[in-house]
Amino acid sequence: MNTETLIEKIKTDFHDSGDLLVRKITRNGSTCCFCYVDGLSDKMLLEQDVIAPVSECDAVFEKKGLSAEELRIELLAAVSFCQDVVPLSYDEGVSKIAEGDVGFFADGQDGFLMFSLRKFDKRSVAEPPTSTVLKGPREGFIEEIKTNTALIRRRIKSPDLVFENLSVGRYSATPVSIAYVHGVADPVVVEEIKTRLSQIDVDGVVDSAYIAGFLEPRKYSLFKQVGNTEKPDVVAAKLLEGRIAVIADGSPIVLTLPFVLLEDMQDGYDYYSGDWRASFARIFRFFGAALTVLLPAAYVALQSYHYHLLPTKFLVTLVSATTAIPFPPAVEMLFVLLLFEILNEASVRMPRYLGVSLSIVGAIVLGDTAVKAGLISSPAVLVVALSSIGVFCVPDQVGTLSILRIVFLCASSVLGLFGMMVCMLCLTGYLASMSGYGAPYLAPYAPRIFPDLKDALLKKGVTEMTTRPRSFPNKNRTRAKTRG
Repeated sequence: MNTETLIEKIKTDFHDSGDLLVRKITRNGSTCCFCYVDGLSDKMLLEQDVIAPVSECDAVFEKKGLSAEELRIELLAAVSFCQDVVPLSYDEGVSKIAEGDVGFFADGQDGFLMFSLRKFDKRSVAEPPTSTVLKGPREGFIEEIKTNTALIRRRIKSPDLVFENLSVGRYSATPVSIAYVHGVADPVVVEEIKTRLSQIDVDGVVDSAYIAGFLEPRKYSLFKQVGNTEKPDVVAAKLLEGRIAVIADGSPIVLTLPFVLLEDMQDGYDYYSGDWRASFARIFRFFGAALTVLLPAAYVALQSYHYHLLPTKFLVTLVSATTAIPFPPAVEMLFVLLLFEILNEASVRMPRYLGVSLSIVGAIVLGDTAVKAGLISSPAVLVVALSSIGVFCVPDQVGTLSILRIVFLCASSVLGLFGMMVCMLCLTGYLASMSGYGAPYLAPYAPRIFPDLKDALLKKGVTEMTTRPRSFPNKNRTRAKTRG
């Protein structure tokens, strides 16, 4: 194949896309070309360290009939380039060019010689907005996979830290990296994750959330089954415990597996603060989650069916506040819950400076007006406000808790406290039956795993955590020597 034919072919394959650039060089009757995508390659490095030396390389233009390996050796001797020059077939080369590499072609060759000169704009490493801390590392992942793997490598400087790379998506060909510590992670779990990723057959993957759906053991479960974080220190700590991380290019969210429910009750700041402070914080998070789900349902059940359980003074206050309300307690509570959900969705999607104003108008003006108009009662607004505050104690479970409180509300409006008890039993049984990648969802409490209770709701000191968790499969249980 000659250069002119290749240029026409690659332009056809890229459908004459405007960002495909072809740099043709002719000397002594011989022609070669560089093909790359504008915006994905370092132009300055390409011009100075590759194109300029190749233009002066006599062997490229004067020696005829060079094999791909011979031409590669000549190029490596000519260019100021630190990486290897990889020979690829035409089809493989086109895929690499679309990913950001530079393809070199000379007359008489059958494929490309690829230069990896990828460079594109990216944001700087900064504290992630979803995981702010008072003390501890403030670095967060960004949308560039190589930077993310480097942030993890900085914290685990060991050759046992392994990154296995693959591409996912027919059109997007998104680079995905599987990270684990060899000798600590369970090989069976690693192979299962790799198998699931290799079986993904979709048009494209633009965020790690696309991948999470394929990694979940139960596809239609209401509960989160894959861990996620934006902090490299959290990922490093989980890798050292024997978990596996999945990093997708274009996403600042890194997935971790296996996952247990207790992880959402924990926070990175717990490990940079005192043990007692961390233990109390975890208990408060659990209490906030329970308050979110149970408080609206308990309010309706007590007001509708079990008002005799309320203290007399509180009952009189409640009756005087709800006498003029035209709706039954269940309908009133459901209306207030839906109103708060709508306000929350609107404030999240509005620009930040308008979202604050919307929250003030919705929560204060609209709520106060509705109470004065007699459509809803002030106790109902107070209950929903407390419930809405509690839901943000566990940010990663906001969606699940919001749905559960509506389910519990509907059950209590029909069966009272008995309906709440039935829902709690069903929910506990369902969670106890869940497991993924060898990890029971409610571990270390169901089943009871005593060694892991040292880092459950109550946290012990770092010096006490001498063994890795037994709640999920891993190897080499010992991670620290006991104090002698």
